[in-house]
Amino acid sequence: MPTYPTFEYGKPRFDQNTFFGRFRHFLDVIDPRTLFVTEERLRESVDLLESFKHGRLPPGVTSAQLWQAHKIKQAIIHPDTGDKIPMPFRMSGFIPFGTPVVVGLLLPNQTLFSTVFWQWLNQSHNACVNYSNRNASKPTDMSKFFQGYMGAVTSAVSIAVALRVAIQKADRFSPTTRRMVQRFIPFPAVASANVCNVVLMRHSELSEGINVLDDKGNVVGTSKMAAKRALFETALTRVVLPMPILLLPPIVMAMLESRLPVLRSRPGLLLPVHSLVCLAAFSLALPLAISLFPQMSQIHASRLEPEIAMATRCEILTYNKGL
Repeated sequence: MPTYPTFEYGKPRFDQNTFFGRFRHFLDVIDPRTLFVTEERLRESVDLLESFKHGRLPPGVTSAQLWQAHKIKQAIIHPDTGDKIPMPFRMSGFIPFGTPVVVGLLLPNQTLFSTVFWQWLNQSHNACVNYSNRNASKPTDMSKFFQGYMGAVTSAVSIAVALRVAIQKADRFSPTTRRMVQRFIPFPAVASANVCNVVLMRHSELSEGINVLDDKGNVVGTSKMAAKRALFETALTRVVLPMPILLLPPIVMAMLESRLPVLRSRPGLLLPVHSLVCLAAFSLALPLAISLFPQMSQIHASRLEPEIAMATRCEILTYNKGL
């Protein structure tokens, strides 16, 4: 049975100052079981947390029940808007909805059409995830969303196609080597495009800034410096994220195909085995990547705009980095 500390409203269950604490925290955030939470269960969880906040907690409620309610709310409700995040674009839905796309990206013998299709689908999903989990302390014009979306998808497809064409034209590769190298094309294409995706989908934060909060949760001001740091941290996680997802499966599959005669004699097994390998890599990569930085990040007031530093006595301020 898991142990639960005394519940504190607005505080994470695990220590966010350590990587292991953030890792355990994000395992809760990405838990796919929260996708099956009913509307009634979500409403009960939100009401229970509100009762605690206002000192009206019913007798007999335990810290374990409060932490479970907190887990459900943080997985489904956006911390800035208070709205439900659509199921496919929640972090808890990233692995189940993203794994089929990863399998498609890593299919052998890609054609030009399939390369374009899978890169488009991957970046479309990423764009919606980035937008849905952004810092939303400031409203975003939907026209900017579509501009960012078009830029993100165009960059992904362009990079992937350019790499594919370059490898096909490389005379020094044997057919066997070329097929092996083509399996690794998705990583540089996706990693580069992921950075473009984050920046383009959230570029309004750079121009408008994001809210920074004092130790009591009060908004001190709107900071472009905090926004720049939030986007840098998020973009870095999007570079790390595809490393295990897109590099491990080709290596593992090459080893399995060479060592397991059954995969050579029964090609129909390749796709299900490939899918399981991709699922395992994705399940490992996602919590590791997003645990690099806490979602509610802290920054010293002296590193922000002078007017913000002068507006508070708090030395350490907090902002929602987004996911």
